[in-house]
Amino acid sequence: MTLRYIAPLVVGLIVLTCKTWAAVDVSTEDRVEVYLKDEAKIPCLYTLKEPAMMIVWFTKLPGKDQSRMRIYYYDNQTEIIEEGSDYAGRIQVSHSHDAQSGVGSAVLTIDMVELSDEREFICMVHNVLKDSGEGRTRLQVFNSPSLPVVELTHTGIYVTEEVPSKVANCKVDDGYPRPNITWYKDRFPLQPSDGEIDIKESVTVKTNRLVAVESKLFMKVIREDEDAIFYCEVQYFVPGASKMAESNQIKITVFYPTTEVTLSINTPDRLIKEGDTVEIQCEGNGKPQPIFTFTFKHEEIEVEENGILILENVTRSDSGTYECRSFDLDTSFEFEDSINITVHYLDHIVVTPEETVLDQMQDLTLTCNALSSLPTNTTWHKDGWSEVEKSHVWELHNASYDTSGMYTCEVMVPSLPELREQKSVQIIVRGKPKIEVGSTNNADRPVNLTCYAQGYPIPNITWTISDQWTGKPVPVLNVETQSTDTGVFSMISVKATSALTASCTADNEIGTDYGSLRIDAIARVTTTTTQAISPKATGFTIPPKQPQRGGSGVAIAVIIICLLLIAILGSVLYFLYKKGRLPCGRSGKQDFTKEKASKDDIVMEMKSGKSEEAVLLQGVNGDKKSPTE
Repeated sequence: MTLRYIAPLVVGLIVLTCKTWAAVDVSTEDRVEVYLKDEAKIPCLYTLKEPAMMIVWFTKLPGKDQSRMRIYYYDNQTEIIEEGSDYAGRIQVSHSHDAQSGVGSAVLTIDMVELSDEREFICMVHNVLKDSGEGRTRLQVFNSPSLPVVELTHTGIYVTEEVPSKVANCKVDDGYPRPNITWYKDRFPLQPSDGEIDIKESVTVKTNRLVAVESKLFMKVIREDEDAIFYCEVQYFVPGASKMAESNQIKITVFYPTTEVTLSINTPDRLIKEGDTVEIQCEGNGKPQPIFTFTFKHEEIEVEENGILILENVTRSDSGTYECRSFDLDTSFEFEDSINITVHYLDHIVVTPEETVLDQMQDLTLTCNALSSLPTNTTWHKDGWSEVEKSHVWELHNASYDTSGMYTCEVMVPSLPELREQKSVQIIVRGKPKIEVGSTNNADRPVNLTCYAQGYPIPNITWTISDQWTGKPVPVLNVETQSTDTGVFSMISVKATSALTASCTADNEIGTDYGSLRIDAIARVTTTTTQAISPKATGFTIPPKQPQRGGSGVAIAVIIICLLLIAILGSVLYFLYKKGRLPCGRSGKQDFTKEKASKDDIVMEMKSGKSEEAVLLQGVNGDKKSPTE
């Protein structure tokens, strides 16, 4: 290289170097990001040995002008915030300088940032030599949009549509900068494809410069899409990051033609019996459901609800085959299905004979039958007791009075326990009366005499009472009679003031039977006599006669006086015994409490008409009385 070319190069390098040394080193951030309505801080750093002589902040106007506009001025004596700018009252600048490091700063603070503040800010610094340097920072403003909202635009989409159908809208509002919307189907993003998927977006910038975005999804659906989940996702920027938000999830209704029809029974969940309510549902595999027509025995049946036939209180005549036919208006296709229904039944029971009267020792065969559509079990019961026979035939041999009673036949269907019938028949055994007699007696109370007579026709019972001492008849009072299923029960009350004989006679058109009771009065009775009542009279209760209340006070007074006299007599005898005035030793000691049997003592004896059995009762002191006594 010749000297004439080197000389100009050296001169230019010297000039550039001197100019660089004279310039002020200013550094700023390329971009400061802030949320709308927040506070923005834009730092400006410079390197000087002494504080800057002058600091000026400018901003570039938006639009085509792009000229600088001063918003702040500072020197050692003056600080000015331009009154006519958009930042009057909203900005302030803080200054600092470190002499040791030679680094100074002028930080611009902007309150309540607006979208219009999104522009370039310029920091210019002058030194004492009036050299200057500047730095530029762009302020970026963000606003998070609203959550995305999906709205269905169709009640249903047909798979037969030849072009993509509108599925849904996705909207977000008040975002800045503009948000982006993406559609998803089952977590997979949807992209526009020719003839299958189409996505159309519209962007609206409001007067406040916030942005609203609406995205519309169009697609050709298939039958499987009825189970798919659709939603949209919005992506937006925030200071120093990006975020996303998902909308609510939706399902679309897909319409497709019916290719098959199925009939089913909804209720009941068991075999059908007479009286049930049955629902027959006809359902196609398409959507929406086609028009259904029901037929039974070649006759059309009207239904209130499409697809469901309700049969109330069914009978056996409702058994048969039901058919359902569908017709699709869109495709004009017809499909049908059928189902067979059996209504089970159990007829009322027929028992033979329905009611009968047997002679004693006669045989009888009872039959129980009921017509049913299912196998049955038959059980016999007698008088409501446990089962006595498991067969529809029950044979009775050698009838007796014990054979009489209420016989119940029960027929039940094991496979359908709700089907159950019962019927009862009364069996009566005819014969002459058979008597059982008995008595019930309490001390100092009237004797209750009972007479139970079995037989059919129901016997008539008559009582006769005679005095054994005088032989005269005694009037029979207070006769109480009650009929039972197999006979009659009678009871009378007698005051045993003398030896009596009571006779019970039962007679019907077949024969007569009798029984008797001998009653001997007892002067001192302290125990209750036994009760002899036939088991056949079980359930017959007649309350005992209550004693007259008029003489109870007198009787109590007499008893108290007697007890006092006995106590006094005992005390006197004991006193004489202690004084030795009674000449009796241990061997010759007399029992003053033991009395001789009185002639007034009376013995009661019960005797039936067929046996002579006497029962002698003891006295109070336990001594047995001889018949003569």
